[in-house]
Amino acid sequence: MVNVKWNKEKFSFNVPLETRLGDFRQIVAEETHLDAFKLIYKGAIMKDDRAPLGAYHLKQTSSITLLPLHDTLPTSSAIQNTEQTSLSNIQQELASIRQGLIPSLNVFLDALPQKQPSMSALEKEHARLGELLLQSLLRLDAISTDGEWEDARRERKAAVKEVQALLDRLDDAWSAR
Repeated sequence: MVNVKWNKEKFSFNVPLETRLGDFRQIVAEETHLDAFKLIYKGAIMKDDRAPLGAYHLKQTSSITLLPLHDTLPTSSAIQNTEQTSLSNIQQELASIRQGLIPSLNVFLDALPQKQPSMSALEKEHARLGELLLQSLLRLDAISTDGEWEDARRERKAAVKEVQALLDRLDDAWSAR
C-alpha cells in the first residue's frame, strides 16, 4: 500500500513495488483527476518514469507527496472521496479507541478504588491513558470536514464527545481517589 498525500487529501494505492513510475503516475492521475504533477519522496523528485517504484527505496507503507504543477483544487469526485475518507478516518479512530483503549480504561478505573498496584504504577497508567485519549482528540480534530459535509461534521462531533467523555471519566475518577 503506497500512500500519496495531496494537500489535505490522502490516497492509498495497492500497487507492487515493481510498478514503473510512469504507470503509477497514470493511476494517480486517474484518481486525482490531475494532468500534470510532481511526485516527491523523502525530499527527492521522482523523475524516471521507466524506473520501478522500488528503485526509489519505497516500502509498502511509504508516503509520497503530490505537488500539482498548476494551482488546482480537487474536483468534485475527489471532494466526495474526501468526505467518505473523513467518515472512514473518524470511524477507524473510534474503533481503535473502543477496542484498544476502553478495556484498559475500565481495568484502570476498577483498580483505582482498590489501590492494589503501587501508586507510581497507577500514576503512569493514568498519564498513559490520558495521553492516548488526548492524542485521539487531536487526530479527530485534524480530520478535515468541509462546511458542506454534514455527515462528516456530525460524525466527528459525536466522536469528539465520546472521547471527551472518556477523558472526563478518567480525570474524575483520578480526582476522586
